[in-house]
Amino acid sequence: MSKIPASDVLLSARDLTVRFGGVVAVNKVSFDVKRGEVFTLIGPNGAGKTTVFNLISRIYNPSGGTLTYMGRNLATVAPSRIAPLGIARTFQNIELFEHATVLQNLLIGRHVHRRTSVWSEMLFLPGVRAAERETRRKVEEVIDLLELQHYRDQLVAGLPYGVRKVVELARALATEPSLLLLDEPSSGLNVEETGDMAFWIQDIQRDLGITILMVEHDMGLVSKVSDRVLAMNQGEVLALGSPSEVQSNPAVIEAYLGTVDDVTSLRRPPGSVPAASRSGALARGAEPARVLQPATEAVQ
Repeated sequence: MSKIPASDVLLSARDLTVRFGGVVAVNKVSFDVKRGEVFTLIGPNGAGKTTVFNLISRIYNPSGGTLTYMGRNLATVAPSRIAPLGIARTFQNIELFEHATVLQNLLIGRHVHRRTSVWSEMLFLPGVRAAERETRRKVEEVIDLLELQHYRDQLVAGLPYGVRKVVELARALATEPSLLLLDEPSSGLNVEETGDMAFWIQDIQRDLGITILMVEHDMGLVSKVSDRVLAMNQGEVLALGSPSEVQSNPAVIEAYLGTVDDVTSLRRPPGSVPAASRSGALARGAEPARVLQPATEAVQ
């Protein structure tokens, strides 16, 4: 892969390492996320993907290596300053205020842009009124983008799971991020909802110009929206490249399903000759991109 010019790099990890006692959760992981791209982390459960997200969010501190955002060392940034810095995140397990409305949840997302003082808000001065109008305008734009008009005044607790996932995405967008972290956005969604999520991710990238770093198991979604993919296993990098390059990488296939010979034996008709080598299995057409799909269902 060609080196990305420094001016195009939004987020950079170099030899990123995390240890929990004697367990190495992330081991010398390096990658660059380019401005405006969708960059996806894949791998079996326990590969270290969400740990990387927790490092970026400052939930964890790195044991080694560096993580920089817009040239700034994130290790020096307080967790409370991550959102104002331009980094927003969704979670695999939805984190919303369930007894607030959709509109109220999105307004909470705008809190990072609060510039007025307590006294001016108590007196409801003209500057406060102008800020409130701007906040509502921005939130309504997000509601329109994600087609949440029908749910805007409903309590989150009464919404279907798929709608809640969209509301969490909307709240993240309300912060106006430069970098959006999506932690398994299709988790728990049906096929139709996953298709809608793919379109919204593409719209966010194309129309809003937001860079997206995503953790995802659904390889159909990964292939549709990702510019580049980083495959991890047991805290280490296995492969980096386009979705098709990574899905066809023998090390990635082995991490998901075991050796390619094992995969081939599962697909081989009864009575056929066993595979002699990994390269032979690939040569006979053990289509890795298609083989990976059932594996992702197994590890979700």
